[in-house]
Amino acid sequence: MGVALRVLNRLASAAALDRLKLRKPVEQAVYQATKAGFTAAGAASRGFSVARNASPQRPKPASDPGLFDLTPTDEQAMIRDTVAEFAAERLRPAAAEADTRCAAPEDVLATVADMGVGLVGIPESLGGVGDERSAVTNVLVAEAMAHGDMGLAVACLAPSAVSTALVLWGDEQQQATYLPSFVGSNVPAAALAIQEPHPLFDPFSLRTKAYRTATGFVLDGVKAIVPRAAQAELFIVAADVDGRGPALFIVESGSAGLTVESEPAMGLRAAGLGKVHLDQVKVPAEALLGGTYAECVRLARIGWCALAVGTAQAVLDYVIPYVNDRVAFGEPISHRQGVAFTVADIGIELEGMRLLTYRAAARAEQGKPYAREAALARRLCAEKGMRIGNDGVQLLGGHGFVKEHPVERWYRDLRAVGLVEGIVLV
Repeated sequence: MGVALRVLNRLASAAALDRLKLRKPVEQAVYQATKAGFTAAGAASRGFSVARNASPQRPKPASDPGLFDLTPTDEQAMIRDTVAEFAAERLRPAAAEADTRCAAPEDVLATVADMGVGLVGIPESLGGVGDERSAVTNVLVAEAMAHGDMGLAVACLAPSAVSTALVLWGDEQQQATYLPSFVGSNVPAAALAIQEPHPLFDPFSLRTKAYRTATGFVLDGVKAIVPRAAQAELFIVAADVDGRGPALFIVESGSAGLTVESEPAMGLRAAGLGKVHLDQVKVPAEALLGGTYAECVRLARIGWCALAVGTAQAVLDYVIPYVNDRVAFGEPISHRQGVAFTVADIGIELEGMRLLTYRAAARAEQGKPYAREAALARRLCAEKGMRIGNDGVQLLGGHGFVKEHPVERWYRDLRAVGLVEGIVLV
């Protein structure tokens, strides 16, 4: 897109355009290109070789301690603390520029891959580091990373959603073909694509369709708010299948008929969001993932709750010293009841959000029913997360409205929690 814009700008400055009376059309083309970006073919830099395992490898459910205790284990605490340190040192300083550029820094993404964050949910037999379900650990990772920046956290965690889906629902051939790329040193950009660009989107009423053919399926539709769409080499795409309902398909980005369009949004701008157009994209029958689509949606919603908890905690940690240091009428503004009560409300609602999110993740990890817990967590995190973002802006007064302080960005990001489906998976 940058190269094309430079060419168009050079054309727009040429004197010959005035002689040929082409100035207006070219200027309009430059404007439209800058506004909406270009639609380009998907990335095709990696070839996924077809292979086969003896049988699909699944992580076993975590043990049930018998008590309602959500205290992280020593290993989980170590992982959380490591990610939190990384988020503070690398994500937080890079967040403002990444939000402006609508792209995550490549060195940050490379560091996340080197840290092995995505290996937690992959069994050792497939090259990962875990043999049990890791929903709680993934929630802790997402929360810690979002404390640095939600948009960058989404960009960093998007490939893990694809590898998690392959581990949970892929068959032996799908796992053997694609998972080796996610446990190596060069992890591909990949994304779970559920969202669609129409009002009141319902993930269980998809407009993207999958039509059966003699050799597989043909996908037709548009997916929206896909992180790092322009760089992604692999997608897990949700589509409606006649006679079956919503299902997930593995789609390589180099497939004929798949194009990507830039789609900067109000929030999550650092994730490099885009639209994925599927125009009669042919996939083999082996591209269909097994499993329950509803479980995918629920696990994704728990992931978004974790991101909301991390960002809301960032708001609280930022406003407390601000209201204590900000002096008005001869005293800190935190001495005012209206300010103090608002900060207290943020703390109270945040603990409720965290408790429900951990509870839903723990039940999912142990193989217990968790639909109710996931729904409650999503409802609370969507409503209270947005309110916490708004209160953070309000507590800073005029400073909350300018980019000098990060709360305006956190407010924009928290708005996404009740709107976006998919992307993250725990």
